[in-house]
Amino acid sequence: MRWVASLVAETHRILTRGGVFLYPRDTKDPTTQGRLRLLYEANPVSFLIEQAGGLASTGRARVLDVAPEDLHQRIPFIFGAREEVERIEQYHRDHNVVERDAPLYGTRGLFRTNG
Repeated sequence: MRWVASLVAETHRILTRGGVFLYPRDTKDPTTQGRLRLLYEANPVSFLIEQAGGLASTGRARVLDVAPEDLHQRIPFIFGAREEVERIEQYHRDHNVVERDAPLYGTRGLFRTNG
């Protein structure tokens, strides 16, 4: 596991070494759909990843199929090796979530306490 904290560097690393990038929607700020911008962050990277044989997703839909609603629209973003991204999408489908729920990070965490 490695995190460079730069979308372009992460994309390069995944293209050369494989793996997956996760920036899913979370419950920290329910008013935002995600952190990365659709038009000038997610779409260009999604195009490159899919041309290389990978997959880019919001966790529920292919990123390149998302119709922009706003210039600075934010979305959740998951990309990388096709099989791994498909598995993450399956986790989202199996969780049968409502729109504000985050199946991978909503109820568990290293620093989360119960009660």
